[in-house]
Amino acid sequence: QVQLVESGGGLVQAGGSLRLSCAASGRTFSMYGMGWFRQVTGKEREFVAALTWSSGSTDYADSVKGRFTISRDNAKNTMYLQMNSLKAEDTAVYYCAAGSRFPLSRDKRVYEYWGQGTQVTVSS
Repeated sequence: QVQLVESGGGLVQAGGSLRLSCAASGRTFSMYGMGWFRQVTGKEREFVAALTWSSGSTDYADSVKGRFTISRDNAKNTMYLQMNSLKAEDTAVYYCAAGSRFPLSRDKRVYEYWGQGTQVTVSS
């Protein structure tokens, strides 16, 4: 099992920045790919960004490309999402996810482990 705990959410004005963290524990050696997803009440959980844990290769949704940066610190077993130039439409609960089988996947179904989510609210 892998346990994931997100932190760093909050309220920010449009144009501002936040950095989310996702701390992993447990069988972290089994992690192959990790990602960030977000969900607005009443809507599907959507892909934001993903990375391959070993190589650090990344992928982004078009809606966040150029504004968000996903990264990881292998020594700390922690993944980050730096969010700049935030917009009101970025408001959502953000979830981190980890999987053992597929790298850089945009499909939430392939991720086996999920955090509890952290709320990000961007005021316009």
